Amino acid sequence: MSQDISTLDVFILDKAYKIACPPAEQDNLRRSAQYLDRKMREIRGSGKVLGLERIAVIAALNISHELLALRQQSSGEQVSAGDVATLLKRMENALAETAESNLV
Repeated sequence: MSQDISTLDVFILDKAYKIACPPAEQDNLRRSAQYLDRKMREIRGSGKVLGLERIAVIAALNISHELLALRQQSSGEQVSAGDVATLLKRMENALAETAESNLV
C-alpha cells in the first residue's frame, strides 16, 4: 500500500522550502518546520552564532540532543551509533541542500 507523495511549502527563517511528503504526514512536517524555525530564530537572536549554515547545524545538534535525551528518559533505551549516524547523515543532507539553494 503506497501513499501518494505531494509537496508542501514550509518556511524556515522566512525562506520557503518545497518538501516531498505523504499527505498523511503533512501536519507533522508543518509542526516540525515550525519547531525548527523557532529554534533557529532563538539561536540567531542570541547573536552568538552567525551564518545560516552554522545556525542550522547548532539547531540540528540541539534538537538531536533533545530527541536522544527523551528516548533515554522515556525507555532507558541507549542510543546506538546507528541512530547518531542516521541523524548526522540527515543533517549533512540538509546542509548540502541549504548550500545549494544559497548558490542560486
